[in-house]
Order: sequence, then C-alpha cells, then structure tokens
Amino acid sequence: MIPISGYADRWCLGHNQTIQFKVSSELDEPYSVRLVRITCADPNPIGPGIIEEDLSSIYSGQFPSRKQPIKLGSYARVEVEGKLTHQDHFSVVANIWPTLPNAGRQSIICLNDSSGEKLLELFLDSGHLGACLKSGAELRLSEVLHERIWYTVCCSVNYKTNKIVIGQSPCGPRNDDLSPAFKDSQFDQSPSLAEVQEIYIASSGSEVKANHYNGKIELPGIMNCVYSHDSLYRRDTSVTSRTDAENTIAQWDFSLGISTQSIKDIGPLRMHGELVNVPTRAMRGSTWSGKEMAWKHAPEDYGAIHFHEDDIYDCEWETDFEFQVPNDFRSAMYSMRIECQGEFEDIPFYVRPKTGKPQSKICVIIPTFTYTVYNNQARGTAGPDYDALVKKMGNRRWTPDIVREFGLSTYNSHTDGSGICLSSRLRPSLTMRPRYMTIFRPYAVSGMRHLPADTHLLAWLEHLGHDYDVISDEDIHEEGIEILSPYRVVMTMSHPEYHTGNTLDAIYEYSRTGGRLMYMGGNGFYWKIGIREDLPGIIEIRRAEGGIRTWAAEAGEYYNALDGEYGGMWLRNGRPPQQLAGVGFSAQGDFEGMYYRKNPNVPAEYEWVFEGIDDDILGDFGLSGGGAAGFELDRVDFGLGTPLNAVVLASSETYPDHFILVPEEILSHLATRTGDPEEKLIRADMTIFQTPQNGYVFSVGSITYCGSLPWNGFNNNISKLTQNVLERFLVE
Repeated sequence: MIPISGYADRWCLGHNQTIQFKVSSELDEPYSVRLVRITCADPNPIGPGIIEEDLSSIYSGQFPSRKQPIKLGSYARVEVEGKLTHQDHFSVVANIWPTLPNAGRQSIICLNDSSGEKLLELFLDSGHLGACLKSGAELRLSEVLHERIWYTVCCSVNYKTNKIVIGQSPCGPRNDDLSPAFKDSQFDQSPSLAEVQEIYIASSGSEVKANHYNGKIELPGIMNCVYSHDSLYRRDTSVTSRTDAENTIAQWDFSLGISTQSIKDIGPLRMHGELVNVPTRAMRGSTWSGKEMAWKHAPEDYGAIHFHEDDIYDCEWETDFEFQVPNDFRSAMYSMRIECQGEFEDIPFYVRPKTGKPQSKICVIIPTFTYTVYNNQARGTAGPDYDALVKKMGNRRWTPDIVREFGLSTYNSHTDGSGICLSSRLRPSLTMRPRYMTIFRPYAVSGMRHLPADTHLLAWLEHLGHDYDVISDEDIHEEGIEILSPYRVVMTMSHPEYHTGNTLDAIYEYSRTGGRLMYMGGNGFYWKIGIREDLPGIIEIRRAEGGIRTWAAEAGEYYNALDGEYGGMWLRNGRPPQQLAGVGFSAQGDFEGMYYRKNPNVPAEYEWVFEGIDDDILGDFGLSGGGAAGFELDRVDFGLGTPLNAVVLASSETYPDHFILVPEEILSHLATRTGDPEEKLIRADMTIFQTPQNGYVFSVGSITYCGSLPWNGFNNNISKLTQNVLERFLVE
C-alpha cells in the first residue's frame, strides 16, 4: 500500500475559486501541507533540476492522518422503497456475457434487506452458476459457463412447492454446440420479495470488494413466474423479452438512457436505479446483428452494460482541506506538498487568469484531457533496476505496475482483458506527478512524459524571462476562442493528443484570425474524446479504426456512450491534425530521440528562424530520449490538409529499426497510403506557415522536442531557434 496519497477535485481553477484536496494516509502521525509553485519537475542533475518556490507563507497546515477507502468496481443499485410485495413465486433473470467466468464469486443480481444482508443472490463462481438464500441454502449447476458467450440465467423461487430452480441457456450467437442446464432443490425457508430494500446488479452490495461481476449484462429483471428447462430452451418465450409485460415485476432496459448513469425499469413499479463507477455502456447485446453500427440508430441492439471489478470514477473521499486562490494570484503550475514521516505526495494544479484579463502575452495550454486519459498508465517498468535509478535520481518510487488500487489508464486493460475506455481525474494519480519517471531505457535520459516532462517548457520560458499564463484544454472546451483571443502567442506542451470538437474549433479559429500558435509536441490533435457536463472529470475514448493502440474496440462499439458520437481518431472524423497544425502523426518508436537537419532550401522570408545558428544538425541532444526529434513524430501531408503555403524548416532522419509507420498509413505489406517508401515517412517535420490576418503556426512535430530546450543550461540550437520564433511572434 502506498503510504500517503491524494487528489484534487479539479486540474485548473481561477482567482477566488476554491480547490478541494482529499488525502488518505496509512501513517500514524499528522501530515503537513504547504503550497509550492513548480517551474521544473525533472530532478535529473544534467538538466536544470527541480525548480520550485516555497509558498508556505501563503498556505500551509497540518492535518490528522486517516485512511480513506478505495471502492473499485462498477455496479447498478436500485432503492426499492417498499414497492415490492410478497409473491407466491418469482424469478430473477438476466442475459449475461461473462468475461471472467472462472474467477471467484461474482454477483449477477443480489436482493438485499434493510440491514444489507443478502436475501437472494444469483452468482458465478469458478465457472458455475449458483444461487444462495439468506437461510444459507445454496445451489450450483455442474455445467460450466463459457467465456464471452451470451446466456440467459435465472433463479426461480416457488413457495407453493418449496422449490428453488436455477438455469442457464445460450441465447445469442455462437451457441449451436451448447445446451441449457437446469437444477432444482427443496428449501425450508426462503425470503419474501416484501423484505427486499435494495437490489444490486453486478455486485452484492456497496462495500469494498463486494463480489463484482466482470462482463456484460442485459435486461436483468424480476418476473412473476417460474422457469423450467423447456421455457429456458424455447427462444420464442425468451425470459428476457421486452414484451413480457404480463409477468414483469421489474425489468431494467439498459438500451434506455445510454448516455446517462441511470437505469430505467420498464416494469409497472418504475424502480429506476443508478450506476456506480461508470461501467461501459453502448455495448453490443445478445441480439446485435451488425446491421447498425451507431447505437443511437438501434439502441435495442446496444442494451448491454459491461461491468468490471476495477472500474472507478470518483473515489468520493472526504475533503481534508481547501485552498481559495487569491485575487490576482500568478497564473502558473502549483502543487500541494504533503509530507509525513519521510513520505511525501504532490497534488499538482494550475491557476488560470480570468477570461479576457490575461497576465501575459503568452498562453500555455495544459493538456489536462491527455493527462486524464493517460492517468495511472502501467508500462511494465517496475523492477530492481528501475527502483535503483529512481532512488539515485530522486524520482517518485510508486508506479501503477505495483500499485493498482487506484485503477489504470485507457492504455491498459481491465482484469478481464477488455480495453479501458473510461478514465477519471477524481482519484489519486501515480503518474501525473512531479518527479515521475515514465520510461526506463538506457537512452531515455530523464525518461519523463506528460506533466513532469511538460515543465521543461515552463523552465525554458522562465529562464528566458518570459511571463506566461496557463489554461487547460477543459477551459477551452467550455469557453471557446474567447479564452484564447487576448493572447499574442499560444503554445501547446509536448503531447496535446486528446481533444473535443470544441477545443479543436477554438484553437483553429485562434490560429486563423491573427493568433500565433506554437505546437511544441508530437502526436497532437489525434484522438477524439467524449465527455459530459454531468459527469465532471470522466473521459471516454473508443479505440476505433486504426491508430497506434494498446487495444481495439470491438466491431459495432466505435460510438461513445457519453455523447453518442463516432469515436476514434480525428482523422477518421474528417479532421486530420494537418489541417490545424500543418503536421500529423506519422511514426512511432521507443523513447529515443534523433536530430533534425535544416532544410537547405528554406525561403528567405523564414531565414530569421535560424538567426544566430550555424548548425545544420539541430537537437542531437536532450533530456527526453537524447534528441529533439523522437518517440512520436509528425510530418506534413498536403493530401491530408497541410496548408499549401507551409514551409518545412527542418526534418529528422536516420531512425533505428524500432521506429514504425502508424497503421493508418499502411495499406499492405507492399504499399503505404501515399505510395512513398515507409522509411521516407518516418520523420518529424519542423514546419511554419502564415494564416489569415497575419497569424502564424509553428509546429515541431515531436514529443521529445521540449526536452532539448533546457540542455546545456538552455544554451543550444533548439533553444535558440525556438526563442527566435517566440520573440518574432510576440513583436511582429
């Protein structure tokens, strides 16, 4: 267990707004808190090292240690409120598609009384369907349930015969070789529906580790009838039919309200419920045929919810302390430093200026959408060598490879092997923290990505004496171009990958109406995300149709549940990154950086970019991968929307074999999309072009670029070139 951890209720806030901090501590003594302003979060001694300002005079405090629980696992909860009455017989039923049937006990439907005791539970355990009663009576089938096969499962209780029955029958495709199974038993005492106060679906209750189910569930319900082997087997009398109104006491139709966290009871009692920890909706159900790929067109085909034992949305920890940002506080990156008994935690946040009242001519966009999507990515780096280097360099020692209690990122998979498509910021983060080393390779140098790597740019700006404001992409999504328009220059950070249509619209409009955009990273503006205002902090990504991916969405599951829009890459949504930034994702390798070579044919009108630079080789050094052009690379492509007046200032070259072309550029083993040889397309293009109203866009096309800015005390050709561009953009 990590000794002390915490999170805040937001990434970014403005003056006079309040941010809440939630902390869990396994330690015995009170912990201390102090505010720090962070300029550089990379402790590597060959760079500038940690640069921060102690602001304990503005905020500090001491608070008692206490442990706050983590409740992983998604489920549905229904408050009965006395609506159920005694029935001489009843059944609980559902269609299920189990993904870990051979794991331990997993509750499908559980009826609980007012004290939280289980009156009746229908469950899976070690591959077998079972049911148990409050009296302790338990019944199991000997036949196994197979992974990723649709079954109708049920448990019937009959007071007239004192008999309990459980059964399972394949109910979807891939079931010709499977047969129904059925078993009954006598009972002495059975619960009455009148005792039920809570109903749980995919869990046995709300406590920690409450028998969470892994897999899809469709049309769970309570029916006023009992089922036999014959009725389970006959498809024309499916126990989960939406039209069996005569026998329905309650039935939750998950095809209704797919974008919400509510479940609708289509039975007469209207016992609607709520989802907990945001399971995945808009999932293919047992009747999906493939005729419709958009769930909004045929929601009845997408009436399944995929529950996971490791889903998490909001930890719902109690607030330990708050901080109200003073009026006219400097816009910058900050952190609450929590310390206790030699352990520490940083909870970073950003302070933005008031809209329309900038504190600087420069605005830096904080990619908080991307931070959230990558939050707690496990990369398999933990081990003795990693631990030794972390200790030597002064990095954070906790990684998601060894601490998984806070959930993982959308670059990982759930325990059942399905890809994680929902990620939240309302939980402790191990990775989006100062000092966190993401990549452990001999050539990775500092090996930092995302939040700590992005401070290389902040340190560079402050070294040059430039003031800057910070705003988040979430702010841009909510407020549009109005939040950007006051600035002379807007800069991205190293990896602005995930965006909404609103953020793309605002950044594009800014850059085409006189603004100067400096795209300082690679693989930007690439994936489309889904968000909802009533679910703050959650982001949805569907890994659809190509792209560099660690998992792929199933056919028919390419549309976001949160907004109903087609997911995947912006390229597949008609908005290639080249249209905005002039360059777009082309190739990826390991975390290794190479160099750029200056284009010998740079037009005279752009020779000012290289003023004071005599080198043709640019950036063959850096804290990120050892070079300015590395890891993920963007290039120009006029066929995908690179403006015709774009000029390539420099291009990278000579990559190791581990660099590959992205899948969307490959048509076959013999052909690329453009017809060019693969090696020609594996490059980063440093690009510039003018836009209407004397605007400009400058793009570097590489994730590792910002890591070269601080090299050699900020005295290097990448730093000088970037300074030339920034200062020209500021004054011209």
